[in-house]
Amino acid sequence: MIKLGHLKSGDIVMVNDEGLMREGTVIQTNAEEQMALVDNGIQEFWYAPSDIFPIALDEEQLLKLGFVKEPLDGTAVKYKKGVFRLVTPVAGDFSTLDMWYREDNRHFKVPIAVHELQNLHADMTKVPLERA
Repeated sequence: MIKLGHLKSGDIVMVNDEGLMREGTVIQTNAEEQMALVDNGIQEFWYAPSDIFPIALDEEQLLKLGFVKEPLDGTAVKYKKGVFRLVTPVAGDFSTLDMWYREDNRHFKVPIAVHELQNLHADMTKVPLERA
């Protein structure tokens, strides 16, 4: 479950659509009703936070978002999109991340979700991060 206040338009999430898990894109949120309008690939539908789940950030998701992979020293991997950079110290292990955009550097010691990366990217670059 994701807190409604953590979602922004364009965020990519998983939704429980009557028992079937589907990937979707947040269109808008309604704080009064505590619901999020999500395009689940078939239709736009309002979901409660209890039916919205994060997607774990991994290499597959980064590549879908248009990042380019660059192996570093045999263990670390750098992912690039424009001048935005993200580094995992160990290939395939996204539990520790370093990301930077120009002089804005951020370090994470816990795994993050795709929607969190999208929101961080938008905060740092002022440009939305969408699927390529």
